[in-house]
Amino acid sequence: MDEVALTAAGLYVIVLLRAGGTYAVGRLAGAGARRSKLAARYSSGRFRRVERAIQRWGAPVVAVSFLTVGFQTAANFLAGSMRMPLPRYLPALFVGGAGWALIYATAGLGALELLGRLFAERTAFGVAAVAVVLLAVCGWVVYRRRRKAAAPALREAVVEEQH
Repeated sequence: MDEVALTAAGLYVIVLLRAGGTYAVGRLAGAGARRSKLAARYSSGRFRRVERAIQRWGAPVVAVSFLTVGFQTAANFLAGSMRMPLPRYLPALFVGGAGWALIYATAGLGALELLGRLFAERTAFGVAAVAVVLLAVCGWVVYRRRRKAAAPALREAVVEEQH
């Protein structure tokens, strides 16, 4: 078995355990919430419609969530808390997890290997590459925070303009 296949198999086991565990925790949290003071909200018609939609159509969302960063945990937890049936959840977990493992075993590890070689052979370029990535991430975070902070002011201006 070559290195990529072995890495992908290992990552696949990890993602199945992690995502399946998140689903199980969501399932337990949802069951607990249904027995708590929130039970009235869980029995409302609107909530039941949302729950049925997630149970029926949530599997593609779960599968695609593995191609995102940061959304897969929420999708698996929500699938569990909304009681997505296992016959619908497991195929989505297996397909999405396989895609995630293959992407990280090939492109992800390839990028890390390239970065490692860059540091070993041309340290200055390696440091510059990491600095550019960090600056880009910091710029994106600052942009998002400023946009979020400006949103209420923009809404107020629109409301004032309408009156």
